[in-house]
Amino acid sequence: MPKTDVAVLVGSLRQGSFNKMMARALARLAPDTLVLSPVEMGDMPLYNEDLEADPPAPWGRFRRAIAAAGALLFVTPENNRSIPAVLKNAVDVGSRPWGKSVWNGKPAAVISVSPGALGGFGANHHLRQSLTGVNVPVMPCPEAYIGGAAKLFDADGELVDTAAIAFATEFMREFAAWIEQQRPR
Repeated sequence: MPKTDVAVLVGSLRQGSFNKMMARALARLAPDTLVLSPVEMGDMPLYNEDLEADPPAPWGRFRRAIAAAGALLFVTPENNRSIPAVLKNAVDVGSRPWGKSVWNGKPAAVISVSPGALGGFGANHHLRQSLTGVNVPVMPCPEAYIGGAAKLFDADGELVDTAAIAFATEFMREFAAWIEQQRPR
């Protein structure tokens, strides 16, 4: 199987974020056919069509990174039953200018991570809705809502919960298979 470059988009800017910890764990647990690379989103100005005449440098860097990726992995917390503003802004920046979306047709997976019991269920589904609007085929299952995140990582931010490790490993295997299914034949 060919290697696939996967852009990893983490919807949390917090340094000690459970989502950042999970993204690092997923990169370690991924099959060797996937090469995961985080993509910076926190420095991008909010999307404003008026800026397209001379796009901010962070927009260009972001758009190039997504365009170069063969697949997308979204790791997100939930903010007020939705996705964080930084992630929605990234979806908007990548989908513009009209007709030049860098998202189009790239296979993706979504995993939501939260200290709460629901595991970011609302954010996960809200993000899936936005991704459908920019023609990103999202892996339908296994769905991944990781709750109780504070108990899954050690003091160094390493995923140590054996059940979570097993689930994350299988999730990444399924994601690799999903990417392969989406390749043009």
